[in-house]
Amino acid sequence: MTNNKRLYILDTNVLMHDPTALFRFEEHDIYLPMVVLEELDRAKKGVSEVARNVRQVSRFLNEIMHADLADGDVRAPIDLNQGVALVQPEGLNLNIGQGRLYFQTQALTNGKSLVGDRSLADNEILLAALCLSHDHPELEIVLVSKDINLRIKATIHGILAEDYHNDRALDDLSLLYTGLTEKDNAFWETHDAEDSWTAEGRTFYRIARQKDEVWYPNQCLRLKGEHGIEALVREVADDHVVFELAQDHRRPNLSVWGIQARNPEQNFALNLLMDPEIDFVTLLGTAGTGKTLLTLAAGLAQTMDDKRYREIIVTRATVSVGEDIGYLPGTEEEKMTPWMGALTDNLEFLTEPDGGGDSAGPFSTQWGRSATQELLTSKIKIRSLNFMRGRTFLNRFVIIDEAQNITPKQMKTLITRAGPGTKIVCLGNVEQIDTPYLTETTSGLTYAIDRFKHWAHAGHVTLKRGERSRLADYASQAL
Repeated sequence: MTNNKRLYILDTNVLMHDPTALFRFEEHDIYLPMVVLEELDRAKKGVSEVARNVRQVSRFLNEIMHADLADGDVRAPIDLNQGVALVQPEGLNLNIGQGRLYFQTQALTNGKSLVGDRSLADNEILLAALCLSHDHPELEIVLVSKDINLRIKATIHGILAEDYHNDRALDDLSLLYTGLTEKDNAFWETHDAEDSWTAEGRTFYRIARQKDEVWYPNQCLRLKGEHGIEALVREVADDHVVFELAQDHRRPNLSVWGIQARNPEQNFALNLLMDPEIDFVTLLGTAGTGKTLLTLAAGLAQTMDDKRYREIIVTRATVSVGEDIGYLPGTEEEKMTPWMGALTDNLEFLTEPDGGGDSAGPFSTQWGRSATQELLTSKIKIRSLNFMRGRTFLNRFVIIDEAQNITPKQMKTLITRAGPGTKIVCLGNVEQIDTPYLTETTSGLTYAIDRFKHWAHAGHVTLKRGERSRLADYASQAL
């Protein structure tokens, strides 16, 4: 081991979370205790995301070890004391350094009385870090784990411990793209309108782009004040930006399936949801901001009225808030029913004769009841996240609810299911993550928002104001 590098000891949960973590530490070396390999072996069976990741780690380790064999001779011994080079496997396109991978080759001795039960894998990993620190004082030993308690114990023992950061989409949630920029009317004093025109009933403005000004396709712009406007960015060039005035879905004649926007963010959301040129929409917001209601209304309007999509497909991660309710009988849709309470509630609201009390609903009372059943069985399909791999959706309106509980890899799997004519909408609240080891900055929803903000056929809005009820609005702030 060289003395000019760090030596990173990886916990099992890091590899379970990201199999490519082996190649994410640049020029530094990596050490795997034997207990980590044993935990990986125990977790390799099954069809879960964790089991798939573990099997991928095993394949990577096998390729790394065989890549170090001399002239491809499988009988050539490997000197594990010198480590093996972290050679990037085929198919990966990572900018990795020249680090080496080391395995535990000797038994550990407990010279530290503070290290407790040796039957616990965490204590074995901690002991490995302590032994390495004692045997190689010239090295900077770093324990990398997603387990907070293990990091605390390592710090108590004087071992530098860190969380795994390479899976973060952002360093801080405050840097996440909101999709909305608010300015006052002084905006026109610093931005000259080079041209304006009307096409197909839409109004467009071309303005000069200021130096160091950042704009994204389909970004929402709201000018506050007496003569304020709401617009969407339609073209971003080096020297100019083209805006399109947003449709005002707060007006009754522009309601969507009987639903009217109640605030600027909801109005922008409906503009993005109803735009056939936008294939991917992400809506972020706390409970009661109308994410599911607006999305379902837009999906029904474009499926039932405009015939733009063949059907609506709804899916979500089945992560419990409390204790698991156990085995669920029935078909795939019947098993998913307990997780789809938000869909059922919003569908009942949309099919009420008065649209919930403040807008004209599209149905009479009797027709509303029968239409609810018909829509549920014929136009809205509930699908489990577990059976999405390998599918292709053609001309579908796909809703991914509770997307904050989805990993980046699962998000990629879902979005790549989209075929021609399909629109995908991701809904979620990153303040309510229930999946273990996922955080606000590593969630698949955060990942998707950040990676799609540059694409001309994607849009995002962060909904801020709760519109469910004054009780729910106050509770979200006070509790």
